Amino acid sequence: MPLRYQLSLGLALVMVSSLLWAAKKVDLDYHVRLLPQSNQAQVRMTLADGAAVRSLDFDLGATGSYSDFKADGQWQLSPDATHSRGLWHPTPGKASLSYRVRLNQLRKNGSFETLITPQWALFRGEQLVPPAALDQQDGTELVSRLEFELPDGWKSVETAWPRIGKNRFRIDDISRLFDRPTGWMLAGTLGSRRTTLGETEVTVAAPKGQGMHRMDVLTLLTFVWPHVQAVFPRNPAKLLIVGAASPMWKGSSASRNSIYLYSGLPLVSESGSSPLLREVVQVFSAINDEPGHVWIGEGLSEYYAIELMRRAGGMSDERYQALQHRLNTAGKGVTRLRGQQVSPAMVARAVTLMQALDREIRLQTHNKRSLDDVSQALMRMGKVNTESFVQLSESVLGADSEVLDTPLLR
Repeated sequence: MPLRYQLSLGLALVMVSSLLWAAKKVDLDYHVRLLPQSNQAQVRMTLADGAAVRSLDFDLGATGSYSDFKADGQWQLSPDATHSRGLWHPTPGKASLSYRVRLNQLRKNGSFETLITPQWALFRGEQLVPPAALDQQDGTELVSRLEFELPDGWKSVETAWPRIGKNRFRIDDISRLFDRPTGWMLAGTLGSRRTTLGETEVTVAAPKGQGMHRMDVLTLLTFVWPHVQAVFPRNPAKLLIVGAASPMWKGSSASRNSIYLYSGLPLVSESGSSPLLREVVQVFSAINDEPGHVWIGEGLSEYYAIELMRRAGGMSDERYQALQHRLNTAGKGVTRLRGQQVSPAMVARAVTLMQALDREIRLQTHNKRSLDDVSQALMRMGKVNTESFVQLSESVLGADSEVLDTPLLR
């Protein structure tokens, strides 16, 4: 047989083999039943073929968060005084693991981080299915779906995942081998407002009667959206913003393509910054700080919460100067930015450092580059630390940075 035909035949066999290899898909279905009477959810995860998975090693977190385990196959629970793990070896054929999870999470100040009431529930998908190390057969791809069973009288459920049915969602996270629900979720009798910004479906939802200013949120997002995308060129299919009133935490928090915003929180604070825009930046930038270097993500989020408002025309020069004065005053006593925890004073100091760096880059590059270029480079990194931040900044600058040559970063 001529060599060219041998090569063609070999290539065809490789292509067929690849198609067969990629075609081995196994369904993984999550069924969640919300139980307001016990402040819990009952979760059942079902593999269409348990032989495809050798094991799932779950990090169950604080002892007592998960309970009432029932498994097809071998289940080994390793609890201790503060932390638990669970190891599941599914049986061949259809195999399920079920358990209960406590949804109510209290903060130190007595407010709730997550909560289930007789009328509604606001929680994170990460609570429903704990993180796990997956050991699966080679060539297997799990196709994951999430379905909710709601209490009587509850009307709907919202997540940031694509909807494939009334209370069903497709879970597909290319950054993980083990697809599990993540992000903020809300169920009950809800009021929702939706719009499409760019290529993203934006939903603002809250339980009825909780004082959420849904149209105000959509209006502010519409106003700044082009400027957000100019800095952070991402187009998530969905963005979900959820909120509620007391006894929920009076703050804001970003998770995967989703944001929690306390319904009584102003969209723009008296200082001129915006809690909503800060979390939008966190969602779009998705900057992943290494431990001890959280000042980078926190500083950039607050910097752009101010800067995007300014670029969109929502802040006058006079207001911007007044905000600058407050930031300088707040961060004046900070001598070091690196550390495990960040305070408001440290964030203020990080913002003024970012502003100075932006001015330095614009001056040295004759306004051809800016901190935006640094931020876009950080988006493409898996992990970010102070050294990589300085290296990227000086690469954009084209020289050593005088601004970053400071004891604050040592």
